Amino acid sequence: MVEPKGREPIRRNARSNRARILATARQELGRNPDVTLEEIARAAGVVRRTLFGHFPGRAALVEALTEEASQALWAAVAGQAEPAKTPAHELARFVLSIWPVGDRYRLLLALIHQDLGAQRVSEVLGPARDEATAILDRGQREGVFPAHLPSAVLGAGLEALIVSLLECVNVGMWEDDGTGAAVAALVAAGVPTEQARQVVEAVTSDLGREAC
Repeated sequence: MVEPKGREPIRRNARSNRARILATARQELGRNPDVTLEEIARAAGVVRRTLFGHFPGRAALVEALTEEASQALWAAVAGQAEPAKTPAHELARFVLSIWPVGDRYRLLLALIHQDLGAQRVSEVLGPARDEATAILDRGQREGVFPAHLPSAVLGAGLEALIVSLLECVNVGMWEDDGTGAAVAALVAAGVPTEQARQVVEAVTSDLGREAC
């Protein structure tokens, strides 16, 4: 069966509307977690019926943003190259890779308790948690990171640190491109401060060359 010629433009328009609504929701929810769907629709330049056609309620919209964030985080983790020359370099690269995702979706931090359950949060963060634990485990085996805590526990502490730093950005207390967070993570993992700075500088330079 041949579809009507007008069907594809309609579909493209629907995809465009959905993407615009999600982008607007990220921005508006970041400014005000209590913003209404009607306000998001107006900011996105669509009528209320169009928004509800894609997202029948707030829960559906937040879930779509969560899934978008989950895919972006998975891509950042899966995009890691071969292990770096030291676990410290690998941890720095990991933080620098995931920071842009956290920065883009940091609005979800304000919605965790309000809209997302602990299980859903664990699903989203699972790949990143596994990767961080593996890096820390390698570092402890090689003596780069102290083994005073199990790698999974140390990873949970670093996760809390990164989330706290993102919250500071969210409320305007701090600005960072990921380098400060990477240094903080290395120091918290047991790397001396000056060495941590040197490692992050080296990894940032390497990532810049890879992007060229």
